[in-house]
Amino acid sequence: MIKDIIVNLSVGKPRDVAGDYAISVASAFDAHLSGVACAYEPVIGGLTFPGAPASVIDAFRAESRAEADRAKKAFDENARRAGLSTDSFVISATASGAADKLGELAREYDLSIVAQAQPDYDIAESLAIEGALFGSGRPVLVVPHVQSSGLKLDRVMACWDGSRNAARAIGDAMPFLRRAAKVEVVTVESRERRNELSGAKIAAHLARHGLKVELKPIVSADLDVADAVLSHAADTSTDLIVMGGYGHTRLREFVLGGATSGILDAMTVPTLMAH
Repeated sequence: MIKDIIVNLSVGKPRDVAGDYAISVASAFDAHLSGVACAYEPVIGGLTFPGAPASVIDAFRAESRAEADRAKKAFDENARRAGLSTDSFVISATASGAADKLGELAREYDLSIVAQAQPDYDIAESLAIEGALFGSGRPVLVVPHVQSSGLKLDRVMACWDGSRNAARAIGDAMPFLRRAAKVEVVTVESRERRNELSGAKIAAHLARHGLKVELKPIVSADLDVADAVLSHAADTSTDLIVMGGYGHTRLREFVLGGATSGILDAMTVPTLMAH
């Protein structure tokens, strides 16, 4: 069940796609929704403010706080209009510190929702995704920056490669899968398998849960998994992708696997990931 959701609000952006989408998810599941906005701290010892005077740093902090407050206020109003049970708060941290904090906060929720990073080197959003994915132990739903509609579950794609992360993602996504009109289990293979269908057992498992399931093997000779998945999602008008999130953390450095990075870079469909 999904009864408690946290969303990382987009600060200083024209649209808060994660906040808007999270409101639709919380409405669908009758869940409590918490919004967190970050007032970003300057990186004093790094390249952002090398030798900057105190007045410049103070002005940066004041503007960042004002942007966070605006994001919080807009979220509060939208959530109020939707009739949701909500709360919201502002934290002050550097981009990397905010990512760590989001990962810690999300441990106490059923689901975290974050926005896809914009293509123009949006480091704060990228770190937020990775912090929630690697630091929470909970599923993360990433919303494309082009998303214009709320939650829709006519067709859900579950990506399967037999890994632990894929199994975790499918298990965590069950509240969504149970509401889906159709679930497609997709595998990406380097060659056609004539005597064995990869994914057949997990498809049968989902069918035993009463889900309407179809198995779809995709043959991709170059094994560019991200391209194969996203192309199929576009061709079939998929509403939600479910997949394992691959990579690891070392100290404060996040390292994403190739398929995960490829999906996050080019995604146009909301994607639920688990690690």
